[in-house]
Amino acid sequence: MTLTERQAALKDEFIKKRGTWGQSWESILRLDPDFLESYLRFSTVPWRSGPDGTGYLEPKVKEFIYIAADAAATHLYEPGIRQHVRAAIEQGATADELMEVLELASTLGIHACNIGVPLLLEVLEEEGKRTEAAPLDERQEQLKAEFTEKRGYWHPFWEGLLELDPEFFASYVDFSSVPWTKGVLPPKVKELVYIAFDASATHLYEPGMKLHMRNAIRYGATVEEIMEVLEIVSVIGIHGCTVAAPILQEELDNTNRG
Repeated sequence: MTLTERQAALKDEFIKKRGTWGQSWESILRLDPDFLESYLRFSTVPWRSGPDGTGYLEPKVKEFIYIAADAAATHLYEPGIRQHVRAAIEQGATADELMEVLELASTLGIHACNIGVPLLLEVLEEEGKRTEAAPLDERQEQLKAEFTEKRGYWHPFWEGLLELDPEFFASYVDFSSVPWTKGVLPPKVKELVYIAFDASATHLYEPGMKLHMRNAIRYGATVEEIMEVLEIVSVIGIHGCTVAAPILQEELDNTNRG
């Protein structure tokens, strides 16, 4: 089916502003151009706000935020990962920078412990198997100091994990610290990446969001930069359409052919 004049103009505008096109966008365009036009306005705010009309974060950092949201274990949206990795490379990102974004996003799994360990401690207390936290021994104090040095902060939600399984905690210190001991991204950008996957609709990990917002501000992030991260990850809801619209178009075409 040939595009109308309006659809063709909207397609050109989308490619110009978002730098991408594909079957998903083609299906949405054909099914509801008004919706695609509205999404285009919504999704480009971080690219046209600010005093110079290009947003507050540099372009490659914006792409890091998209990658963090799409590559998070709670989302894993492969088309978006590929699109934004390619875009980041075009914006000058290096392999080391991009690998570091993926390494940062890979720490998401520890939130099972950040949420689960305090609940386990509550249950132990309710069942009479624990009355209060035991004093940290020398090894645990050393691990706490190591975490604080390598990661640049301490938070009470680590204390239960350190108490219950110091060896697992030690392994996590080592795993999560790789980007901080050999990484190339500035600390502020690392914290913005954490915010991205914590704030995504598929995760919404509130303790992490607040912690990493505070850390980012302490590393020099502005309100506008943090808001831009939240705006970027707010668009992942469109993936419901980018996955389903081609299926809808295909089924409609099959019905019409039948």
